[in-house]
Formats: sequence, structure tokens, C-alpha cells
Amino acid sequence: MQRILRSLHALEDLLLTVLLLGLIGASFAQIVLRNLFDTGFLWLDPALKLGVLWLGLLGALVATREHRHIRIDLLGRLLPAGLRRLAHALVQLFTAAVAGLIAWHGALLVADDFSQGSEAFSGMPAWLAEAAIPLGFGLIALRHLLQAFLPPPPEPAPVPLEVEP
Repeated sequence: MQRILRSLHALEDLLLTVLLLGLIGASFAQIVLRNLFDTGFLWLDPALKLGVLWLGLLGALVATREHRHIRIDLLGRLLPAGLRRLAHALVQLFTAAVAGLIAWHGALLVADDFSQGSEAFSGMPAWLAEAAIPLGFGLIALRHLLQAFLPPPPEPAPVPLEVEP
């Protein structure tokens, strides 16, 4: 199981890296084409925006994996270990439910646009552009669901706030 998880994590990291480098390269090419040759690709700007959506959702998936997502921990440090574990499980299940709800409604949107044949830009089907939402949030929901059955991550060390004169 650990081997499968490591492979999935490596795939996530690879996709994130390739997508980021691709977006940077495409943006650079568009800037060069516009500024030096007074031309460019009409479809590239909306495609870059779509790429940023995918990048954000992949980044959120990695942040969830590494427990580096935004979290508001009001009571976690004050609770005894047993209750902390229960609170962690409940928070993970709630987060999985919210992400699952977003994924479900995203899937309904994708299905609706698929049936209507809507277009996003330059002939690209809208459902293909929107597929990032149910896929990304579905994977985030799955990860939180699995994390509900694992022990809570260790508390991060406090960051010292030093002000130098």
C-alpha cells in the first residue's frame, strides 16, 4: 500500500511540476510573441487561466497530503490526546463532505454542459474546462476521508517572532 501511495504522490508532484513549467513557458512565449512580433495565440490566455485552475487544485491536493493547507485549530492543542484524535477525525469527515459536495455539484455542471454541447473557448468543450472542479475536489474529498482514519499529524513547531532593531 505504501508503494502505491508513494507512486501516487510522485505522480501528483510530477503533474504539478510539469503544469507549472508549462504555464510559465506558455506565458513567456505569449509575452515574447506579443512584444517582439505583434502576434500571439488568441486561445492561450483563456487556456492559461484554465491551467491556473488546474494548478491550484493540484496544489491544494498536495497541500492536503502534506497537512499544509489552511486550518483553524481552536481547540486541538487544548484537548487530551484521545479527544484530539476524535476531533481530527470529525474535522476530516466534515471537510471530506464539503469537498464531496463541491465535487458532486461540479459533476452536475459538467454533465449539463456536456449534454448541451457548450463551448468554453476556441472550440474547446465547456465540460472539459470545468472537469477540474469535480476531479480536483473529488480527490481532495477522498484524501480527507482517508485521513479521518489516520492519527492526527504532529503539531507544527511554533515560529518564533523575532524583531530586530
